[in-house]
Amino acid sequence: MRRPMRTNAPVTKDGPRINEEIRNRDVMLIDQDGQNRGVTDTRAAIAMAFEAGLDLVEVAANAEPPVCKIMDYGKFKFNEQKKAAEARKNQKTVEIKEIKLRPAIDDHDYDVKMKAMRRFFEEGDKVKVTLRFRGREMAHQEIGYRLLNRVKDDTGLIAKVESDAALEGRQMVMVLAPR
Repeated sequence: MRRPMRTNAPVTKDGPRINEEIRNRDVMLIDQDGQNRGVTDTRAAIAMAFEAGLDLVEVAANAEPPVCKIMDYGKFKFNEQKKAAEARKNQKTVEIKEIKLRPAIDDHDYDVKMKAMRRFFEEGDKVKVTLRFRGREMAHQEIGYRLLNRVKDDTGLIAKVESDAALEGRQMVMVLAPR
């Protein structure tokens, strides 16, 4: 059986419409010098843009009538890409690092874990402290709460508690964020 012939859906273009893509009859025109030319027929505006060797670019599509500007579209798009790349470069992603503890942790091991946590906070990352109980340790959850309170007190100056100690199955979890 033959399938009905379908045309492909038109490709939706991201970014502003330019030149013949502008379907409105009239537009508010801003020329290449930044001067407002008022409401102009779209065909006349496109002709003015081609005379200047530039493009007619729709800058405010939701306005009534839409605002269009005569500019070099390639240069405009290049500058937009540079701005977006600069913004991506400057943004900081906050990671959540995890520190795993046990209820019977020794002092030296605890100090090593605290040193790592301080380094994470200096880098601007959040820290998820996970305290895991095994076997009969579940009967002594107060030891776990005491240990997490000790962590909270020791990091009080450099970190704030984002979510307090909560028991999830066989582990106790607490999230700390840098101040």
